[in-house]
Formats: sequence, C-alpha cells, structure tokens
Amino acid sequence: MNVLIVESQTDLGALWKRHLERQGACVTLVEGQTAAVEALQEAEFEVMVLDLVLKHGSAFAVSDFASFWQPDVRVIFVTNTSFFSDGSIFAHSRNACAYLQSSTPAADLAAMVEHYAVN
Repeated sequence: MNVLIVESQTDLGALWKRHLERQGACVTLVEGQTAAVEALQEAEFEVMVLDLVLKHGSAFAVSDFASFWQPDVRVIFVTNTSFFSDGSIFAHSRNACAYLQSSTPAADLAAMVEHYAVN
C-alpha cells in the first residue's frame, strides 16, 4: 500500500507516517503543493492524506493534479478548521473519499487509509 501524506505540520505528518509504516504501508511525506506534485509524478499511490490548509500551495491544486495524473488515487482530506464541515468537500474534489479532523487518532486515520487502499 503506497500512501502520500501532504501535511504542512511536520510533526503531525511524521506521526501519521510512522503509524502507517508500522501497519506495513510505504509512505511518502511532503509539506506542500510543489513536493506533492513531484511525488505524484514519481510514484503511484493508492491513497493520499491531504491537509486542506497547506502553508505552501493549494490542497485543491494537489487534488486536481492527482485526479488527472493518478485518477484512481483516493484522497482523505484532513483539517484543523471547520471549512467544509458541511460535507461540500465532496462536491469540490472528485477523488475525495473522506474528511477528518487533524486531531483524529493516528490509529483511526490508518484504518481509513487501509480501507480506501483496498476498496
């Protein structure tokens, strides 16, 4: 299972990465839009965990690029804000499969990643 994490908060991204690797995933962690696009061009991913509010770039640009470059990649959006809490994220991103708070326990996030990687 190949997973791309796009998270500006390096400590949080590293926590998720370690947890997913313990579950057997191959994980690439990047901080912003440019690095995410490069990663998507270099490797294939089943799931991308994408912070909705990136410090460098746009999460929607990353999601749009992924839907073009790797149309089967599933995107789990995470955020620490209330943006799109009404579920409208699914109308804005064709490959969105889940929307979680950044504070979701790493074990729960890993379970969601595994679920969407195999389905």
